[in-house]
Amino acid sequence: MSSSRLRRVAVLVLDGAKPLDVGIPAQVFTTRASMPYEVRVCGAAPGPVSGGDGLSYYVAHGLEALDWADVVFIPGYRFPDRDDPPQAVVDALVAAHARGARLAAISTGAFALAATGLLDGRRATTHWHYARALAARHPRVRVDENVLFVDEGSVLTSAGAASGIDLCLHVLRRDLGVAASNHAARRLVAAPYRSGGQAQYVPRSVPEPLGERFAATREWALHRLDEPLTLDAMARHAAVSERTFSRRFVEDTGYTPMQWIMRARIDAARELLERSERGVEQIANDVGLGTGANLRTHFQQILGTTPSEYRRTFTRGE
Repeated sequence: MSSSRLRRVAVLVLDGAKPLDVGIPAQVFTTRASMPYEVRVCGAAPGPVSGGDGLSYYVAHGLEALDWADVVFIPGYRFPDRDDPPQAVVDALVAAHARGARLAAISTGAFALAATGLLDGRRATTHWHYARALAARHPRVRVDENVLFVDEGSVLTSAGAASGIDLCLHVLRRDLGVAASNHAARRLVAAPYRSGGQAQYVPRSVPEPLGERFAATREWALHRLDEPLTLDAMARHAAVSERTFSRRFVEDTGYTPMQWIMRARIDAARELLERSERGVEQIANDVGLGTGANLRTHFQQILGTTPSEYRRTFTRGE
């Protein structure tokens, strides 16, 4: 994609569209100096659209916006387990995908995406309340109800409304890098990154104070990435046994504690590569990976590229 033009985002509003699902991508990608995007909110046709939860919409664009867009967000809508979108909408989504646009569903928008057949044979998620209905209605889709979002390259799906923020930040990370995503998260007062593999909800048997304690431990660790961080140290900070800490950590995040620490260190390295002129050896030391060779190894394993190539791709101004 040429860097000389704004990236184009369409938000497709269907009958009964959920207000948060619509508002999240529209707000995250709205044009500003730090965000090289242009957003168009559209429907099956220009004009009024009946919304959900007591709200309605007036959209300026019809399905021609899908011919224009680089990314199409599909918010959740009314009766997704009963009614497919109009055939014209399904055809427009298929055509947009064939042209190279990415299609990203928020919550029950996954049903509209599944109606295109583009999720057949692929892994996908939706709000946990509708996961079984999605699997029943579209049996060729590999539904995973235990994750926040799924990235299958050109088609992406997410769970309930709040995970739409996670999905949008994930798209930002792919497009512009960690620094831009973190900047947007701070503006939204949102967690800078929750992995797609993180659980949609914590089991009810877990006391709330323990959940808060684990979140505090993750925050504590993020401020000490340049120090030796062990399972024992993290468990002691959370005031639980190592076994309890490990089990709950996987339930909360989808990663073991040490996998999470490694990814946090790689993310910190990514931001330093984007925003500073430090060398690889210095960055490796700053994020607790010791040597440039160690940083390169883990960078390649997690991101499939090298620190130098990443820096060339995401250096500010490019």
